Amino acid sequence: MFKNKSYIGISFIILIFGIYAIPKIVDRVKNGEIVKGNRLDNVDAKSSKEAKLLTIGPAPKFELTNQDNVKISNETYKGKVYVLEFFFTTCPSICPKMNMSMLEIEKTFFGNPNFGIVSITIDPKHDTPQVLKDHAKLLGVKSSNWNFLTGDKSVIMDLSNKGFNLYAGENDKVSGGFEHSGLFALIDKDGNIRCRKDEYGNPTIYYDGLDKKGVRDIQQDIKILLEE
Repeated sequence: MFKNKSYIGISFIILIFGIYAIPKIVDRVKNGEIVKGNRLDNVDAKSSKEAKLLTIGPAPKFELTNQDNVKISNETYKGKVYVLEFFFTTCPSICPKMNMSMLEIEKTFFGNPNFGIVSITIDPKHDTPQVLKDHAKLLGVKSSNWNFLTGDKSVIMDLSNKGFNLYAGENDKVSGGFEHSGLFALIDKDGNIRCRKDEYGNPTIYYDGLDKKGVRDIQQDIKILLEE
């Protein structure tokens, strides 16, 4: 008898809960709120894209001469998002591919005054401002915010190897006489190197300028930084 009363009591409670709660649950489903809660709302408040970008630290300072014989420094790009690479105009191997990748990036953001590109030669003896100007013309560069830079060789090599940790060096045994990285650095408006995480959660630091995925990734992240 007591068991029967207990079952009746439980059934009554379930009935009351159903009458009160089910209409509210239905309304939440209709409004797309059923998966929302305090924790999930906090996650939604922060863009998932922004969350994946890391700040590595301030980019090394530089001051070099561009294709128009104008002094260009990191201060020139203050308030701008920019991509930086090391290359040389007579490179017979990876540079042509890097050039094409940069042109694709330029095309995507052409006309945006808050975006720029920096290409620094590692062969300043050959790559004078005039040579760089001719090279830019040959490539079909249109952006006024894309600077091809030259200067003192030791300064450039230190900037590449010690500043950015992007390898560059002379090697008489390779075609062209120089070796260098095919990676691009991404710098934000505050002058910090930014990057995303890889599939294992580690910072990638730099983007592969020879790979379609690398170019696609950096384009996506440039858009994020331009909106910050």
